[in-house]
Amino acid sequence: MASMVPYRSVFGLRPATSLFDAFDDMMDLASTPLSSKAFPIDVEDTGDGYEIKAYLTGVSKDDIDVELNEGRLSISVKVEEKEEDKDKNYLQKEFTSYSATRGVYLKDAASEGLSARYADGILTVTVPKIVEKKNVTKISID
Repeated sequence: MASMVPYRSVFGLRPATSLFDAFDDMMDLASTPLSSKAFPIDVEDTGDGYEIKAYLTGVSKDDIDVELNEGRLSISVKVEEKEEDKDKNYLQKEFTSYSATRGVYLKDAASEGLSARYADGILTVTVPKIVEKKNVTKISID
């Protein structure tokens, strides 16, 4: 489990390994709008890879962006209010446009063989681990 270090959580920051990491996280927090919403994620180590589940109920597949950049898997959501809703005379309206980004750092994530599927409000991303090639040569003894 040491290979998975969350780099963004709902209430905190990733563990800073240097002063630069802490400063980077503070700048990210300062630029986050107050109206942004977080969504829960689960990260499972399956042995030969990782399975990340993001719970995005009510979000369209077109509003989701998934990226893997140098071991950092980012899931971003941007939901915008529909034009047709703006002309209605609401007494109470709780849905607004919002965006949110969550992610995890997977130090041994492979950049090939990634897959993602979205069904029933759950985005499932499968990330394989890098397979280390061991150059072992058997030497016969005479």
